[in-house]
Amino acid sequence: MYLTTEEKKELFAKHGKNEKDTGSTEGQIALMTKRIQHMSDHLKKNPKDFNSERTLVKTVGKRRNLLNYLMKKDIMRYRAIVKELGLRK
Repeated sequence: MYLTTEEKKELFAKHGKNEKDTGSTEGQIALMTKRIQHMSDHLKKNPKDFNSERTLVKTVGKRRNLLNYLMKKDIMRYRAIVKELGLRK
């Protein structure tokens, strides 16, 4: 597995309310970002892995939907998570 339980807890503690808050929008966005980075590295080594490519595209779309939701609900939280994760340049 690309992410251990301790790394997930640390990720949710940093971006969520606490380490057990796995449902917060920020925590889910951070987890998807980590997964997207992992899949991108995998696809650079394995360019013909079309199943992983499809999963990557779907995950990017889910993250985009969560970011859109967060932007509509609370623009300050959106800007904070985008800045922390370095999603926009």
